[in-house]
Amino acid sequence: MNRDDIKKIIPHREPMLLVDEIELDENGAAHGKYTVTGEEWFVQGHFPGNPIVPGVIQCEMAAQTCAAMLSGKIEGKTPLFTGINNVKFKKQVKPGDTIEFICEIDKVKAPFYFAKGKGMVDGALCMSGEFSFAIV
Repeated sequence: MNRDDIKKIIPHREPMLLVDEIELDENGAAHGKYTVTGEEWFVQGHFPGNPIVPGVIQCEMAAQTCAAMLSGKIEGKTPLFTGINNVKFKKQVKPGDTIEFICEIDKVKAPFYFAKGKGMVDGALCMSGEFSFAIV
């Protein structure tokens, strides 16, 4: 899926649409990608002369990747974070990097969804965590 396809599933729009493409694999996991240009609002002051993608933005990127797995369930609704647990940041994500996410839904107790995900740049783990969200 490209950005136009993603917009048909999740309600996020620029500048908060933070995933460029998503593919679902045969096991139901979502694989998302985002290339950091350095022009994004979230790196402008984080940090001057040493721009780094904030961890909370990486969590949002992972959550948007997760939401793609709910195609057909969230159209016309809003996915809202209800929890972010056991998140770890291992490597900085900087302009020029393409961060790739792999996310899976672990459990569903509608309207709540529980997922885990990780983000990598060039195969190196940058972040991992568990996410829960509600579809309202």
